[in-house]
This record gives sequence, C-alpha cells and structure tokens, in this order.
Amino acid sequence: MNERLHSVLAQRDVSPEALAEVCDVDPKTVGRWLGGRIPHPRHRFRVARHLRVEETFLWPAPLSRSGRTGGGAGSGEIVGAYQNRACVPRDTWLALLQGAQRQIDVLVFSGTFFAQSNPHVAKMLAERAAAGVRVRLCFGDPGGRAAELRGREEGIGDTLPAKICASFTYYRPLLPIAGCAVRLHDTTLYNSLFRYDDDLLVNPHVWGQPASANPLLHLRRVDATGWFDHYAQSFDAVWAGARPWTPDQEETATHGQD
Repeated sequence: MNERLHSVLAQRDVSPEALAEVCDVDPKTVGRWLGGRIPHPRHRFRVARHLRVEETFLWPAPLSRSGRTGGGAGSGEIVGAYQNRACVPRDTWLALLQGAQRQIDVLVFSGTFFAQSNPHVAKMLAERAAAGVRVRLCFGDPGGRAAELRGREEGIGDTLPAKICASFTYYRPLLPIAGCAVRLHDTTLYNSLFRYDDDLLVNPHVWGQPASANPLLHLRRVDATGWFDHYAQSFDAVWAGARPWTPDQEETATHGQD
C-alpha cells in the first residue's frame, strides 16, 4: 500500500475519482496506485503536480538487490537536494510531519522558521505525540557559548540568543504533553536536522551564513551503514548531552526570526 499517497490525498481532500479525472485514467487505476503499483512517469508527474508534493516523496527510487539504487555510498538515500532551505516546498514539511508514525527529531539553534512557516506546528506535534510518535526537539542554549559564537560568525552579534528565546514561545505548550521532550544543547552545530521516521532533512551550516541560506538534502534510510544513520547518530549524541528546557529559568524575547 502506498501510505504516502493515501495520506496526501486525505490532506488535500482529493478523492481517488477526482485524481483519476486529473490524470485521465480509470478510477481502478488510481486504486492500483494506492495499492502499491508505480504509475507511468507521465502520471507520476501529473499526480505530484496536482497534489503539490515531490514525485520522489510519493514514489521513492526503487532499490537494487543490494539495497541501494547505485551511484556510490549514500547516493541511494538521496531523495532530493535543494539550493537552500527556502526552496523546500511547505507542503513537503507538512506531509512529512503529518505522516510520521514513530518519531520526530529536530536539531536546530533557533528554528523559528519551523513555527513561523506553520503556525500550528505545536498543535500538530502534540497530535502526533498523542498518536504514539516520540517527539524530541533540541534547540541551542541561549546562554551557551555555541550560540554566542555562531552569532558572531554570522555577524549578527547577540541576536541569535534572542531568536532562540523567541522560538520558545511557540513550543511551550508541548512541555506537559506525554511523548514530547524539549532540550537545549551547547554544541557546535554543523547541520540542522529534521527527522520524520525514515526521512531526514539535513541542512548543512556554512561558516558565516545563516542556515536558511545553505543547501538542504532530503535523505531516506536504506540500511544501517548509510548517510541517514550517520546523521541520526549525531542527533542522538547531541541529545544525550543536552539539558531539559526549564522555561522559568530562561530569558524571554518578543521578537527575532530565523
């Protein structure tokens, strides 16, 4: 079963019959797509365009017998690459979040864009947690040395700690929710990471440039020896050394954006 196609159709309130009409095929054909059959390339293109998602999100590249698509280590895990974070369609962020069934992990400094591009992010995360998804959010410590250094490198002075504090206002409602945990790290951050089950968005940090201006890779897990697990293990290492967020001890800010 193509669970992602099912999910996106439900999110867009598009019936299989309506999709069949868009693609000029019999509704039974769409039923076979939902059952796991891969459509013809021209139909995949029409479906992805109509539903406003990446074609590779709905139909990942098929794996070879070795478990990879070929092209070198890690290449089979690359679903897509973007010139910068802003190029990632908002619908992709939403579909990945809403489709998560096991875990959601986020590692950033401030991550205000994550909420500002989706004002209902806290509610959506709470809903996933209620469905049994483990949610772990790890932000930079506004009083830590790493955030101070990063701010100097980007030429924004002490603005980054203020942005981190501003971001907290979006996520405070998650603290009492079972299954949600928020921690603060004080580590050099080489990448922002956004994990949704076996999908991982990796946003590398380039010296002196904000994360939003840097490229982003969309990875999908193939096996335990690939890039996906390499990045996922770095999240676990940072998470293990981070401290729980205690709002009453943090400074608050009313402005700033990432």
